Amino acid sequence: MPAKIYYDNDADLSLLQDKTIAILGFGSQGHAQALNLRESGCQVVVSELPGTANYQLAQDNGFEPLPTEEAVQKGDLIQVLLPDEIQGDVYRSRIAPHLRPGNVLMCSHGFNIHFGQVEPPPGVDALLVAPKGPGHLVRSEFVKGGGVPCLIAVSDGAAESTRALGLAYAKGIGGTRGGVIETTFAEETETDLFGEQVVLCGGVSQLVKAAFETLVEAGYQPEMAYFECLHELKLIVDLFYQGGLNYMRYSVSNTAEYGDYTRGPRIVNEQTREEMKKILAEIRSGQFAKEWILENKAGAPAFKAARRQDRQLEIEEVGRQLRRLMSWIDAKEV
Repeated sequence: MPAKIYYDNDADLSLLQDKTIAILGFGSQGHAQALNLRESGCQVVVSELPGTANYQLAQDNGFEPLPTEEAVQKGDLIQVLLPDEIQGDVYRSRIAPHLRPGNVLMCSHGFNIHFGQVEPPPGVDALLVAPKGPGHLVRSEFVKGGGVPCLIAVSDGAAESTRALGLAYAKGIGGTRGGVIETTFAEETETDLFGEQVVLCGGVSQLVKAAFETLVEAGYQPEMAYFECLHELKLIVDLFYQGGLNYMRYSVSNTAEYGDYTRGPRIVNEQTREEMKKILAEIRSGQFAKEWILENKAGAPAFKAARRQDRQLEIEEVGRQLRRLMSWIDAKEV
């Protein structure tokens, strides 16, 4: 069954006219959504920690950041845009005690609500409005008169008026210009985690590292391995982005296309697919969520160790050196 998609004519921005929207967190999504909503005529308050770069950024953009508790008290719609790993603790200590019946508790990723770390009290509906793009794109597309497509979901038993408020919110950030797709908290959360782990972050990074190391171990120059296994990936992803798999295959050489059809299935094979199914099962059962929550409760030692280890990989050092030769790249270093 095709997805239900909403556009500008399906959303009534006037529903937010007498509402105050509290944006908790002025990071990537927070700054974009707050600015877009304000420019759409909505009343917006923001919350950030004093002394942080995002606190200063909020002030630079004309907001006076409030403590979390005060922002929640002022808000009718409370949009929680804090990192996943801290949302549960902040919600229980600083958000939940100040919610009142009729509030709408919002998020742009359903992780904490779906896995029970955030449980709205009776009389408070949960609403998800999730732009399918990073904050800088949500902002830049809005400024240009366009919009990044969004997802929308409401909690079980939510009032129809909550969905209408969600569509109004999506219109306020530009989402209805691109299209707003109806989903559920479970579907958004589980597919998002699966995509990150299997393709976008986990799968791609491991494939790139393994391919680079294979070429270097076989005696090829690390610089050649970097270009072929990491640098040129952008060219292929851009073709995917513009026209899907077929446009990529249309654009590359016949040699590359033949190698795609005949060698690709040897890399992503039945064993790989079985592992994908296991990962999906871990996500759906809550096993991954439990692991990530407990990891953070312990201070994230395994996470931090993995981060340190991968920052010291040869591919990273080679990349740093080569990017200095590419004046056309806006090179970034962590």
